[in-house]
Amino acid sequence: MLKSEFNFDLPEHLIAQTPIESRDKSRLLCMDRCTGALKHHHFFELPKILRKGDCLVLNNSRVLPARLIGTLPTGGAVEVLLLREANVGRREKDVSNLRVSCVWECIVRPGRKLGVGAEVVFGDGGLTATVKSIINDGNRLIEFTFDGIFLEVLERLGEMPLPPYIQEKLEDKERYQTVYASEVGSAAAPTAGLHFTDGLLEELSSNGIDICYITLHVGLGTFRPVKADEIEDHNMHSEYYIIPQDSAKRVNRAKENGNSIIAVGTTSCRTLESCADETGKILATSGDTDIFIYPGYKFKCIDGLITNFHLPESTLIMLVSAFAGKENTLNAYKEAISMEYRFFSFGDAMLIV
Repeated sequence: MLKSEFNFDLPEHLIAQTPIESRDKSRLLCMDRCTGALKHHHFFELPKILRKGDCLVLNNSRVLPARLIGTLPTGGAVEVLLLREANVGRREKDVSNLRVSCVWECIVRPGRKLGVGAEVVFGDGGLTATVKSIINDGNRLIEFTFDGIFLEVLERLGEMPLPPYIQEKLEDKERYQTVYASEVGSAAAPTAGLHFTDGLLEELSSNGIDICYITLHVGLGTFRPVKADEIEDHNMHSEYYIIPQDSAKRVNRAKENGNSIIAVGTTSCRTLESCADETGKILATSGDTDIFIYPGYKFKCIDGLITNFHLPESTLIMLVSAFAGKENTLNAYKEAISMEYRFFSFGDAMLIV
């Protein structure tokens, strides 16, 4: 299947640069995936659209403020973007001065200034770094040394790693987090969940919608373009997930009762489909998934999908096309463009059932 089959023309002014003032007032395009029929709603209407007994599965991963601007001993500025911790659960402590260190895989710019052994200072010097090695795709393994708690240091010194198509500065870091984000580890937000408010979640629950949480730490590979002309040749990025026992029970109970499983976002979808057996049942588990879902894939678990509008020729629009049908999906995108929906991370949403 050709990558070009998932292309479409998007006017630049429809790429949302900032979040909407009220999360749940974003627009919601609803699609019947069997017929392709479309209806226009707003996200706050979701409790009236879903049915009692439906199970919403949300990704509670929290985005690291993972973009750091540092200084070399020569005075030059460099950018370091944290991807994943290399020594999870292990923190080395220098007992002579109580400073702590950890090692992360990072993307750096400019790479020519950050060879093995290069040293970087961030902020007032409370965080320093040394490049230990160069690995796949030119990424670096970097050892960070700091005082106190690393996440608190990042909250103080780091910036949100916004997608490359967002040029505006984000004034409030929390607007690139879901209101239920709790498990720190993502390099990008699970953006389908950005539309929920605490009040909307309470209303959904009051209406008999079961809500459960899984974790998938979103990597920057989600923005990596598909370079292969034939999509079957694309190498999918790997991401770490966790399905808690309680969430597995809720999903399986809904399935057994004939209720719908609604994945909130492609990340929740990929997690559930990675772990489901042929009956759609899932187990409480954790691990890495590099599942690549594109047309022809047979879904085992999910019955519905809430998702934002995605980039042309991306793995995300391919997943949506697998679930809703390529023709239905491209027709829906054409409708969304004609009605001037907002696209991408801070944009509007779709509900596909």
